[in-house]
Amino acid sequence: MSESDEILAIPLWLNGHAYLTMPPAFFDVRDARSGQIRRRTPLCGAREAQAAVDAACDALQSWATLTVEARARLLTRLAEALSGYADHFAGLIGEETGKDGAAAGAEVTAAVHVLRAVATAGAGTGGNGVVAVVSDQLAPLLGPLQLATPALLGGATIVLKPSPQAPSAAFALAELTARAGFPGGVVNLLHGDLAAVEGLCSAPAVSMVRFAGDRELGTRVAAIATRHGKPFLD
Repeated sequence: MSESDEILAIPLWLNGHAYLTMPPAFFDVRDARSGQIRRRTPLCGAREAQAAVDAACDALQSWATLTVEARARLLTRLAEALSGYADHFAGLIGEETGKDGAAAGAEVTAAVHVLRAVATAGAGTGGNGVVAVVSDQLAPLLGPLQLATPALLGGATIVLKPSPQAPSAAFALAELTARAGFPGGVVNLLHGDLAAVEGLCSAPAVSMVRFAGDRELGTRVAAIATRHGKPFLD
């Protein structure tokens, strides 16, 4: 067995559970400071993208029919849970992005603030139906949360697609939604690169694609969304 075979692949998160898949390729996630390979990101495509969208579709009706107040309570619970695991999340962010402890901690603090602020806003925005949230490695926790949280409050279900370079904060966040009481399928996680984005955009049930991160990558994601007739917002 080679050393690379011993490095664990990070799972997807579908329908409230970790989901292991065997795609044709993986991306080596390296410690940004030491260069050591820490984990492997599955580079998924249309099949896994459709599975994530199906999970979001299955949860949509029951989630959308909850009151705004009920959805806000769950977002508040998620904020409290995230605050309790702040050091763990900061460690993941620092390891995969190279941010120092203060910067990684500040990102977690800002993410908690976003959850709490949106939960008290009274009404959600940012899309309805199934919303795909694509993000890069610049702010792997805060970036997607800024887009997903108002959509969740408004009754949308979500498929997160983080950067393959920094996937761990998004996976840990998905796990935390289950601990906070979110129904399975409300928040789902798909891994991969632009092929995964292509898979999301080709899924008929995806109502909108949102992007957080670098403008150049955002332009490429927008082009894919436009080609498939999906509204795109960054």
